[in-house]
Amino acid sequence: MTGTPTELAAYFNRLWPILRSITGEGVRKTHDILSELVPLERIEVPSGSVTFDWTVPQEWVVREAYFVTPDHRRMCDVTKNNLHLLNYSIPFRGKVSLQEIDSHLHSLPDQPDAIPYVTSYYEPRWGFCLSHNQRQALPLGDYEVVIDTDLVDGKLTLSEAVLPGQEDREVLISTYTCHPSMANNELSGPLVAAFLYRRLAALSSRRLTYRFVFLPETIGSIVYLGLRGPVLKEKLIAGFVVTCVGDPGPFNYKRSRAGGTNNLVGKGVSKQAQTAISDHRLVSL
Repeated sequence: MTGTPTELAAYFNRLWPILRSITGEGVRKTHDILSELVPLERIEVPSGSVTFDWTVPQEWVVREAYFVTPDHRRMCDVTKNNLHLLNYSIPFRGKVSLQEIDSHLHSLPDQPDAIPYVTSYYEPRWGFCLSHNQRQALPLGDYEVVIDTDLVDGKLTLSEAVLPGQEDREVLISTYTCHPSMANNELSGPLVAAFLYRRLAALSSRRLTYRFVFLPETIGSIVYLGLRGPVLKEKLIAGFVVTCVGDPGPFNYKRSRAGGTNNLVGKGVSKQAQTAISDHRLVSL
């Protein structure tokens, strides 16, 4: 009922190849798959919508992207690894020199075999990501660049599901669905959150209400606060961001601006619960 390692791995394998960003078809496909585990209510906000002092960007469409070296090798093909394309890259076609293409390349000298994840959501530019060893080995000559992408008026996709409890006081569980093929800093969060939903849904009763939110990082959180801020201000007693939970490191939490968690006392969270949270132990709220 609450999921097995085999079931979790099967969902991981379906979600891993999807090219995700803060908008686009990959995000919608991701939410479709997660909806098999959680009865998500889809929210889509049009490009150009303004929340606070942020504007929902245009939707990113990717068809193909790669470059061809002077010795006729196709490299940084987004269909081979979706980290190769600068996320939100604008379209570009043409022949460029090694010097010019190098100014559009991203690599990690201190991790020479790794492909970095680089974004440019709010600055129009094109580019590729590759290992530093590959970058250093590029030959002199002209390079054919093909980036068949578009930025179009579309929608920002986010989803939520609320598990009612005996009380309307809420615990918020939020997680990101905007990164491409990254296991720890992406898929660990949505999958843990989805299977946590199933476990809580299977309980015969719940004291508190649980709100699960799947959204793109930063802009999605801002838009969601614009939509649900009044409800959260009235009912929220605890919030957890589920991300980077796939490695063996310890759990961490971020303190509020005021520091500590004493502000939770007045809303019914016991000192024992606060201590358990700060000690990184699972708390039954």
